[in-house]
Amino acid sequence: MTSPVREYRTIIDDSGNPGYINRILIGIPSTGSKRDEWVQARYGQLIPMNWAQVEMMQWMNSFMPLRYQVADAQNLIIKTAIEKDFEFLLLYEHDVLPPPNAFVTLNRYMREEKVPIVSGLYYSRSRPSEPLVFRGRGNGVFTGWEMGDIVYCDGVPTGFLLIHMAVIRALWDDSKEYEIRPGIVTRQVFYTPRDLWHDPESGWYNSTSGTSDLDWCTRIIEGDYLRKAGWGEYVDGLHDPRYPFIVDTRDLFCRHINPNGEQFP
Repeated sequence: MTSPVREYRTIIDDSGNPGYINRILIGIPSTGSKRDEWVQARYGQLIPMNWAQVEMMQWMNSFMPLRYQVADAQNLIIKTAIEKDFEFLLLYEHDVLPPPNAFVTLNRYMREEKVPIVSGLYYSRSRPSEPLVFRGRGNGVFTGWEMGDIVYCDGVPTGFLLIHMAVIRALWDDSKEYEIRPGIVTRQVFYTPRDLWHDPESGWYNSTSGTSDLDWCTRIIEGDYLRKAGWGEYVDGLHDPRYPFIVDTRDLFCRHINPNGEQFP
């Protein structure tokens, strides 16, 4: 006599609730190697009352120039933020050390919702080390401020950058799709300029290069994307609309750290 065959089934009842509040996505482009100082700065943060966050670690490969570079990793993070309908995005790179109260400060900016893009202050990993605050292109860093100021500028880095998702959505709608590698498609919200062309009239070869963060800032300003994203009143209220981004040198002063542990400035 044979035993009856039992049928085993798995039933999944998906309520559609992702299990989190779509308040802020913390997107971390990373090579996979982090200093203990970064871990301490990240997981030693003071957590604001009733705070909700989702964290995404996007690995990038620094040895394959056409694949997971910073801009590609950022574009994959943005894709997730769009698809999951987040309100804010924090781009937080793996070599930036924010102060312990950084999330408290970010929470204040998020609650007040008066500024669409806020950057922490940090310095270049170089000697001399310079503040990554920009007004203009090709004219060096902007130094016309004092520590503790809220600095208005037209260029900010993406190492510790809070962005209202309305701005990202406006850019996303106008950005072309591209395939990072087979089967992985996103849109080119961030782009690292690397161009070479020949001018037939002059006979000269010309080239341009730059960083994805300043290219992104320029695109926002030239395309009037803050206004397109619903921040027209903010732009109209600026003392100088050429400088719509802010750097908080008082409450978001960050350190920049090398793989060997050296910190800047």
